[in-house]
Amino acid sequence: MAKRLVLALGGNALGNTPQEQLELVKNTAKTVADLMQDGYEVAVGHGNGPQVGMINLAMDLASVHDSKMPYMPFPECGAMSQGYIGYHLQQAIRQEMRQRGVPKEVVSLITQVVVERDDPAFAHPVKPIGRFYSKEDAQRQSEEKGFVFMEDAGRGYRRVVASPAPKEIVELSVIRQLVDLGNIVITVGGGGIPVIETEQGYQGVDAVIDKDKSSAKLAQDLKADMLVILTAVEKVCIHFNTPQQQALSSMTVSEAERYIGEGHFAPGSMLPKVEACLSFVRSNPQGKAVITSLAMAKEAIAGKTGTIITN
Repeated sequence: MAKRLVLALGGNALGNTPQEQLELVKNTAKTVADLMQDGYEVAVGHGNGPQVGMINLAMDLASVHDSKMPYMPFPECGAMSQGYIGYHLQQAIRQEMRQRGVPKEVVSLITQVVVERDDPAFAHPVKPIGRFYSKEDAQRQSEEKGFVFMEDAGRGYRRVVASPAPKEIVELSVIRQLVDLGNIVITVGGGGIPVIETEQGYQGVDAVIDKDKSSAKLAQDLKADMLVILTAVEKVCIHFNTPQQQALSSMTVSEAERYIGEGHFAPGSMLPKVEACLSFVRSNPQGKAVITSLAMAKEAIAGKTGTIITN
């Protein structure tokens, strides 16, 4: 039976423009094709920070300068980013697979992820989105639209939204069917479009779900053998950016919990990645998680580099 992997790709690794992204996804495509040729089943999750920011900014500016342009809600901007990034990824992966003579299909799926309406994160929005505003403009939008703004390092005010925990992937059954048939599925883009359950059905909410946590949930639900979180570094480090910096080849759950308690992992950087790995490994005692760079993904999956997290 083929081993099953979930790859979590950072949105920052995809560049800041469509032209950059078209080139950078070729590197991802090579990694995915290598893994498929090695006999793995692959599902790909991805971030969307720069991309959804670009879309949100464009829509925001358009509505400001053209009264006929409707305001575009944030969940819809997230859906746009899933389609835009998925289009580039599936195109690049398909081309790479065809060049290698590997007859696999690639599909990107607009994916919703259920969050709880009473998640404590909604009371403390911290995830910045969109452009910088003056204090006066931020106050006006806050009064008109109910948005929450925070001052950002002296550069102005940015809107902030909540980052709730993923509870359920709405399209999971379809994703599972596609993966079971041997297809490469691109899903939970940007952590998924956050929705809450209502009597009328699912309703999108202004929030950002951490893409690593949604990828961990996907790996758990698909009963994957490994969760692979791809980032800018080859290995996780403790005492990062100090003379005592130490790269880790492996961590057990208890060791990772101790490092978290000692404050080794930055909240906006490595901490959510390690937490996502712990969530997956705890749910699947036989599973493994690895954090590494895209360039070293194949070697890390083979156990030759990266930071492996196990029970």
